[in-house]
Amino acid sequence: MGISLTRFAQWTTASSSTGKLEFTPMNESLLKEILHFVEHFSSQHPQEAEHVFEEPLQWSTILVASDFKTDYNISDSDVQSHEKDSEGHPLLQLSPPTVYVRSFSQLSKLLHLADDKKLAEVRACLEENREPMVKILGRSIASALERETLADVVSLADKMKEEGPAKDSEVKVKLFLLFQNVDKQIVDKLLKEISEPDMLNCKAVKNEVELFKLFCSKGDEGLLKSLQYTSDFEFSNGCRAPPWRQVKGEICYLVAEPCDTETLYITCSTDGLFLNGGIKQDGEENGYERTSDTYKDLATLLMSRSPHFAENINKEHLAFPLCWQHSTFQELSAKKEKTVHEQIQVLLYKISHRRTYEPSPRWRNLGILTTCGKTEENKTRKSSEVEKKSLTQGTKSKMKAELSASSSPGQQSFQKLKTSAGVLPVDLFSESSTESDEEEEQPYRHPETATDLPSEYWQIQKLVKYLKEGDQTATVLTLCAMMDFNLMQESCQLAIQDTGGLKILLNLLDTDKDKCKTGSLKILRKISHNSQIRQTIVDMGGVQTIVKILDSPVKDLKALAAETIANVAKFRRARRDVRLNDGINKLVKLLDCLPNLANLTASQEKDVEVACCGALALWSCSRSTKNKEAIRKAGGIPLLGRMLKSPLQKMLIPVVGTLQECASEESYRTDIQTLGMIKDLVRNLRSDNDELQMHCASAIFKCAEDKQTRDLVRKYQGLQPLVSLLHKAHNKQLLAAATGAIWKCSISQENVTKFQEYKALEILVSLLTDQPEEVLVNVVGALGEFAQIPANKTAIRKFQGIKPLISLLTSPNQALLVNVTKAVGACATDKDNMVIIDQLDGIRLLWSLLKNPSADVQSSAAWALCACIENAEDAGETARSLIGGFQLLVKMLSSTNKEVLASICAVICKIAKDDANLAILTDYGVVPLLAKLTNTTDDRLRRHLADAIAECCCWGNNRALFVEAGAVAPFVRYLKSKDGFVQRSTAMALYQLSRDPNNCITMHETGVVKPLIHMMGSTAEEVQEAAAACVRNIRLLFMANRNAELFT
Repeated sequence: MGISLTRFAQWTTASSSTGKLEFTPMNESLLKEILHFVEHFSSQHPQEAEHVFEEPLQWSTILVASDFKTDYNISDSDVQSHEKDSEGHPLLQLSPPTVYVRSFSQLSKLLHLADDKKLAEVRACLEENREPMVKILGRSIASALERETLADVVSLADKMKEEGPAKDSEVKVKLFLLFQNVDKQIVDKLLKEISEPDMLNCKAVKNEVELFKLFCSKGDEGLLKSLQYTSDFEFSNGCRAPPWRQVKGEICYLVAEPCDTETLYITCSTDGLFLNGGIKQDGEENGYERTSDTYKDLATLLMSRSPHFAENINKEHLAFPLCWQHSTFQELSAKKEKTVHEQIQVLLYKISHRRTYEPSPRWRNLGILTTCGKTEENKTRKSSEVEKKSLTQGTKSKMKAELSASSSPGQQSFQKLKTSAGVLPVDLFSESSTESDEEEEQPYRHPETATDLPSEYWQIQKLVKYLKEGDQTATVLTLCAMMDFNLMQESCQLAIQDTGGLKILLNLLDTDKDKCKTGSLKILRKISHNSQIRQTIVDMGGVQTIVKILDSPVKDLKALAAETIANVAKFRRARRDVRLNDGINKLVKLLDCLPNLANLTASQEKDVEVACCGALALWSCSRSTKNKEAIRKAGGIPLLGRMLKSPLQKMLIPVVGTLQECASEESYRTDIQTLGMIKDLVRNLRSDNDELQMHCASAIFKCAEDKQTRDLVRKYQGLQPLVSLLHKAHNKQLLAAATGAIWKCSISQENVTKFQEYKALEILVSLLTDQPEEVLVNVVGALGEFAQIPANKTAIRKFQGIKPLISLLTSPNQALLVNVTKAVGACATDKDNMVIIDQLDGIRLLWSLLKNPSADVQSSAAWALCACIENAEDAGETARSLIGGFQLLVKMLSSTNKEVLASICAVICKIAKDDANLAILTDYGVVPLLAKLTNTTDDRLRRHLADAIAECCCWGNNRALFVEAGAVAPFVRYLKSKDGFVQRSTAMALYQLSRDPNNCITMHETGVVKPLIHMMGSTAEEVQEAAAACVRNIRLLFMANRNAELFT
């Protein structure tokens, strides 16, 4: 990592040790590579991960004490790891806001705890530790790493062996080789990214400069006063920068004179554009230094520096349907006074694509047309043929205009969109957007001829013309006339859009006439159910305008605006716009009403109506994670809790809908529980409204992960209403929510007992067939919890539930497979159930699931196999009859998932009880693979690994092979575990290993005797016997050696 950091990291202040890493694509790639390496370091290199750094890495972290879990000592806001170095310093210490880390194992754990903040932690660590290799390996080895010379390191290691322990020097050499290898991989990958074709090139820069020169004029009429190159000489490769700067990726230098700010000196490079120190002409070396952030294109840079440029590029709405067949560069030049963003986009396209093509109907049918009739460039080219087609048909610019049918038959018209400079700081000229992948898919609109269009289409077009030309009175009357039409009909909605009515309606919201605003919002509220219109409203900056109305003193306007937002915020970009324009805070304020009064005044009724619409809008917005957090910070949870007590169903449905949507976040689940909302959710389960019942059940389903919530549902008698909902099998959404809530509630055995009283088990078994997968996942999950009680295992067999469970083992749904295998495993502990499972070929089906790509399915199937093998009549013969089964088991010991490894070790332990099976496993090389896993720190894996090793010791010379593979020494650490099961399993394994005399010597050398003597005082007889027998074997060997010395 030293070389890659030195060569490729881009700092804000190159000459200062306090510089920050810039937010550039190169740095992002570098940080992600380093994050991936550190995250997986502990699992891939467990020995090296325990190496203690020469100096601790320290930085200001965003983690707090509550983020840390069981492996740490937590005192108020301070945190210390249990693991310490030889001097007693904790390997991880948090003294807010500073964290100190002394090993890769702790560094890896910290990154896992950081969750979605991992990249920020890596960035902060590197910024505050500019020479991390020096702190990790020491100055001398870090210097050798920079020189890439292994000989220097080896000589240093030899020198260190003379001065200190050899093991430490060997680890440092291994770390050196690891870092050297990782450095090469990162450097190769970054070099490959640099050479990718999506970097800026000379042609793209030249096209953009030519374009903006057209819009330069003296005074305030143009976008810029002037834009010039610093050099008129152009090299053969298209660059204007001197050769010694071209090697750094620089293309040319510009001098831009905005209308409202000082002159800008700009460097154009393959990484982007940035301001320099003031290059007025070539040869001034001191001017090349970067003095700003990097921008993706010239337009974005100028918009960030010149308010005049940003305002005028979006100021006017230009009505120019440029035809792809006859638009020329000269025609575009003649229209330079039209300074809208849509024209800029088309101009850029026309400059770079002189040859044009008429879009074919097939492209439209495939839904791959951009808004100006061209296909978007396919970013993931699967073959050279696809790439060639994309280059001839594609355009890299995202056009924000709407393709729609013209009012005249047989033609296509382009409806222009209004944009606002103040809407969002979006990169308007970017080829891609972080939001674009989340957009709703534009439904294909079939072309309509004049005979296809209903009369309402033409009547609405006439009304839109009146809107454009009439005064205030005419506008209000026209709006009233438009509302007489069925605006939920698609032809009426598109008639408004096709004739530019959408822009007029949004403009009316900026007036100070409440009647015009009311009429406009009533129309927008209805037509915004159309997905095309929703996206057009967002593209035109309509969300910002609608959000402003939420501050209006007129309650009707606030209600209409909130309801319109509820319709528009159906896709991610719209929800983001609401949040960024402070819409969440404003919507939360609308919830402050008095919903539970018996007799409401007219004003209070209006408040309730506004609150209902506000809750409806929050429901739509809450589908985004960031919006959920924004609602919580705005104080929305207590207000939603107060509204939940209302008897009004029109209020309860959006409130409960918002709560169940937000309940996916742990902070919301805690608040729902502590603020007493569970009682209200249970109360509303008894409602006669199916939709309300569904949302209440969904909320309980998400909240019931917590035991206290499950107890509260039982306390408020919510279990019986959930069972009664199972009778509404015709409503699949309600059924899925109810079965989900029953599944999560049945995790508590006290609830299972109550469910048995309400005859829930029989109903659940009957739902195992002819149900959608979302219902089956929940039903089977519930049966898996029910089957933890022995009596219910018999009941499932009695109600004919075993056969449908086994048939579900062939499902492709991974979530369903996880639950099915758990349920089958629980049922298999009953001997009679196991007979049926065996007859239905259940063991073979479970074994086949070990090949499933999902680690969760693999581990769940393995645990089920353990139960089946243990309770089958002839499990050993059954296992041997599965062709390739043993090879698959041994192969899975190379998995990186600890839960998979633990479950496979448990299966091996069960199978190895049969000598023939153990012999086969040994031949397939199970011993070295098990030994390789002994360095793990996961107690669950340790327990089952020790059990597997204990069983495998019973064949041939496996005991000696385990010692040769280094499996004995790590067991000393196992004995220090606080998990009693780990201690028991380890004692049994050590006893088996101690039956080989050579192993006793190794055990004695690794210090296993003292903890074994301590374990001899255990309350478990099995542990006592194993520990005592192991110590006895070691002692007998010692006595034999002593006698041999005395008599020789």
